[in-house]
Amino acid sequence: MRQTTLQRRLRPRHVAMIALGGTIGSGLYIASGNTVHIAGPGGAILAFAIVGIMVYFLMTSLGEMSSLIPITGTFCDYCTRFVDPAFGFAQSYNYWFSWASAAAVDLSAATLVMKYWFPHIPTIYWSVLFFVVIFMVNALTVSVYGESEYWLSAIKIIAVIVFIVVGFMLIVGIIAHHPIGFHNWTIGDAPFHHGLAGILMVLLVAGFSFQGTEIFGVTSGEVKDPRTSIPRAVKTIFWRIMLFYILTVVVIGFLIPYTDPSLVHASNTNIAMSPFTIIFKRAGLASAAGVMNAVILIAVLSAVSASMYTASRMLWYAAKIGQGPRILAKTTAKGVPLPALIITALFAAVSFLSSVFGSGQVFTWLVNLSGLSGILTWLGIGISHYRFRRAYRLQGHDTNELPYYAKLFPFGPLFAIVLCIIIIIGQQFAGGQHFNWGSFVGTYIGLPVFLILYLGYKIRHKTKLVPLDQCRFDS
Repeated sequence: MRQTTLQRRLRPRHVAMIALGGTIGSGLYIASGNTVHIAGPGGAILAFAIVGIMVYFLMTSLGEMSSLIPITGTFCDYCTRFVDPAFGFAQSYNYWFSWASAAAVDLSAATLVMKYWFPHIPTIYWSVLFFVVIFMVNALTVSVYGESEYWLSAIKIIAVIVFIVVGFMLIVGIIAHHPIGFHNWTIGDAPFHHGLAGILMVLLVAGFSFQGTEIFGVTSGEVKDPRTSIPRAVKTIFWRIMLFYILTVVVIGFLIPYTDPSLVHASNTNIAMSPFTIIFKRAGLASAAGVMNAVILIAVLSAVSASMYTASRMLWYAAKIGQGPRILAKTTAKGVPLPALIITALFAAVSFLSSVFGSGQVFTWLVNLSGLSGILTWLGIGISHYRFRRAYRLQGHDTNELPYYAKLFPFGPLFAIVLCIIIIIGQQFAGGQHFNWGSFVGTYIGLPVFLILYLGYKIRHKTKLVPLDQCRFDS
């Protein structure tokens, strides 16, 4: 294990499916119902559309940079190149914390799913089994990870398509006694329950549901022919994601009234109350609960695998550029960053065990750290791209030479930056929530961690904002 380079073994189809499957998880299968309950059908759709537009601009920003400079860990490298080395350092470890703790969260969700079938078997057995299998998949070769993620994502996507088709058949009355129509849009203060406050609250949920879209930027250093495969992924994947999310929320809004108490309990602790399961049951499909439970299990296991992959690559890259112990920059003969993967897996395992054997407070903080750091990552992508394009033109480069060109600059990254700030601030104050110090600290624990990383590196290394005429575009 002496190498320090990864291998380009991910094919374009892997990149496309990883970019798509990375966003389809418990947020879509479970939390989507709660968004309709909070904001009503119209408010939920509007919020997902707004966040979807922001994600589109972020994907085009990342696509423009990663197709020109295809390096694993790219967007953190862009923060270093185009903003400030201290900003890049903080983003690297912020993103690693996010995905390493996310692996623990999804591992917990997987064990809860298994209780649906095996309520009397201790969950620790399932967690150990899933943990070992997913670790081995990631420890083999990147092509094994890519292939497994490809098929797991395909199953998730097929389930969503079936759900949308069955849902629309119910709406128009093909497999129901009579069409549903707009009945659920006329109940109470639908379609915009809670008005603007409801939309803002759902905006936060939608933002977390879309997290993971940026994974294709992490994979760019292991992609064959990134100058063509990355632009292709950006151009095609987002519209499929928007299609799935928007149509899913539309189906839920039409078929389940926002006043339905089932939506309130749709959470990781009550898999059976997923809106997918509710609608399949109402369609008369007796085995719907078991089938959807199996799909949700696949979704969360896929998320654990993606989390370990992403976190290990971020840790490897940080070490490779001198921002971590050199041992973490080592790879196997097949290009797998095994030391970084082991550290990531251990962190995820300890985080998981803290929720099983402890009070759960530390684990709750890790969950909040994971969620907030995702928004901070998006903020970093927007800032980096804004300065990337300005530096590119200032240094005399022609934008027509870019492998992929992000349109609507500078509106795109600036819109994303502003919306990310709104989402961060709104986490605690949406809907007029009463101020509580415990909730405040738990919600924003990621911010002081990020600031400590940023300021600590900046003070020690005396870094400054990188002048635009000194930004590097080499790969």
